[in-house]
Amino acid sequence: MARVDLSLPAVVVLILAAGLATLSSAAPAHELIRQGVFLVAGLALSGSVLWLGWRRISRSIPYLYVLSLLLLVAVQAVGTTVNGARSWLYLGPLPGFQPSEFAKLALILSLATVMHERPLRGPLGYVRPVALLLPPLALVVLEPDLGTALVIAAIGAGMMLVRGVPWRHLAVFAVLLGVALPTVVLPHLDPYQRARLVSFLNPSADPQGSGYQVIQSTIAVGSGGLFGKGYKQGTQSQLGFIPFRQTDFIFPVLAEEGGFVASVTLLALYGLLFWRLVAMASECPNDRDKLVIMGVMTLISFQVLVNIGVTLGLAPVTGITLPLVSYGGTSLISTLLALSLALVVHRDRYAEW
Repeated sequence: MARVDLSLPAVVVLILAAGLATLSSAAPAHELIRQGVFLVAGLALSGSVLWLGWRRISRSIPYLYVLSLLLLVAVQAVGTTVNGARSWLYLGPLPGFQPSEFAKLALILSLATVMHERPLRGPLGYVRPVALLLPPLALVVLEPDLGTALVIAAIGAGMMLVRGVPWRHLAVFAVLLGVALPTVVLPHLDPYQRARLVSFLNPSADPQGSGYQVIQSTIAVGSGGLFGKGYKQGTQSQLGFIPFRQTDFIFPVLAEEGGFVASVTLLALYGLLFWRLVAMASECPNDRDKLVIMGVMTLISFQVLVNIGVTLGLAPVTGITLPLVSYGGTSLISTLLALSLALVVHRDRYAEW
């Protein structure tokens, strides 16, 4: 067993600190306390992952995948609707959680297991990965939760690219995607989803409706200047102009109060996180281990890029939170679990050799 590399936890701690500092300004006190409780729970579960070890976890991957699907099915049957999507599950007195967050982790582990056994060289190479990807993707689309569905699709696509997809296959996929978007995807979007696309292309077309979030967000980011307006001094955030300021739109709060310096610092920390994950993957001799770590990297990096892209008006509003920074227990715990999986895979990379 190799020694645990502490560089990844160090970067995670710095991002968490930035997140809690921003959340203390963006959220009421009771939500900050709840986030602290979720953080302790996430760290405890992450410690359990490190204690179990990669060998024992790998033996339970099929059961974790089946359990994740059963939870997604349970959401369809007895789930609670929040913000237009039936994506929350409440079990007795326990806090509600989103099974889709944990389905992402089970999918990463399952895809890594099947893809390291067969290269993506012919049609048969895609059968098992696609068969694993489609059930959780379909169940999340039924909720409907477009943001999470995009993350799941990104996980599948990213891990396939890491495994190695021939150029001719990429060309075929690009053509199929180009045909499917205008003929299958766009006609079946809900009215509010179409409104988000319109507001992305032209936010000023509906400044008090679908374009309101993006307009207020970009104003907040731009008004921060170089060093920001100061802690709890942001007018856009403190006066309530930014909706969902503690969740989906927490980055404008940091940018307005901390300015360009704080924004670039957070982006640099994320960059260090991604660089460390890629470096850890490159140090693993087993393809499955590399795929797990790169799956975690894809999961977190896609969410960061989309969330910040939305707040800057560079992507349509999708409802994706900023990992380790936004308020939300399920998101925080699942992100910590994903990072602990990457850490334990890297630590135990020579266990079977």
